[in-house]
Amino acid sequence: MANQSNLYTLTSSQKMMIFVLSMSLYGLSNMFTELIPALQLGPIELSVEYFAFIPLTLCMLFHPVYAAVGASVGEVIFGELMLGQFGGLGELEKFLTFSFAMYVAGRMVRDPLNRRQVGIAAMTGVIIHQLCSALVDIGKVWIGVEEFEAVPGLAPSVVIVEGVSFLNDVLFSGTLFALLPTLYLVPRLYGKIEPLLGIKPRVKSTKYESAGVITPKVVITGIVLAVVAFVAESLSETDWNFGEWDSGFEDRFGVGAIWLSLAAAAVIAAITIIIMRARAEKRSRNSGDAPHA
Repeated sequence: MANQSNLYTLTSSQKMMIFVLSMSLYGLSNMFTELIPALQLGPIELSVEYFAFIPLTLCMLFHPVYAAVGASVGEVIFGELMLGQFGGLGELEKFLTFSFAMYVAGRMVRDPLNRRQVGIAAMTGVIIHQLCSALVDIGKVWIGVEEFEAVPGLAPSVVIVEGVSFLNDVLFSGTLFALLPTLYLVPRLYGKIEPLLGIKPRVKSTKYESAGVITPKVVITGIVLAVVAFVAESLSETDWNFGEWDSGFEDRFGVGAIWLSLAAAAVIAAITIIIMRARAEKRSRNSGDAPHA
């Protein structure tokens, strides 16, 4: 059992700050991806799936639970609700699989200065999320709740189509917008961003409250979440999909709706960073005044 003094603990305000920072930054990045056009190469479409390096970096530097869930909430708020639409049960699938994938990636890193650890964890997170998404899509076609739309130029097999899509997302988005930026940012930000939140940088001897890396409990949790995600996504293709709505806001305003959501995420991110800096300066002044007391 880990020594209590070595446990990586956070105060409620620190947890909330990590959550809001991850939510706003990832929500902001999602709006940018909406503005980036896809590149079509024959039957293969190269598109920016997401800027996964943002939640990956935060999950590796801080406790992964709050950063992972915050990023998923940010996508729902700024990528769906702010645009006047919500997919109902269909949103649960990505929320669960993405949160779990980012959590596992953050949990795998015990030393943020170890680039090999960071790189393996970053790609593992992307692979877990994309694999779960591909399996869910394959499962929906197999059980008949969704019709298979063949891609011109590819064999008419859902496994092949989803396999190509999986490789595209992992090798293209996973490398350019997850692996490389994370490899650069995590070691560079380590020890510099944590003081803004009043948190000491994690070291090898510091463990999370749920100590361990990839335990059987984590694996079982992942399987359960994947099953729940599959059921939710399958129901979203039927009349049982509740909570779905579309105000038509994006249709009326087009790109303007995206810019509005982007601005809202930017404002929240800016306010969060300003509060973090103000608190850091206050702590610095207090610690500087302490010896003269």
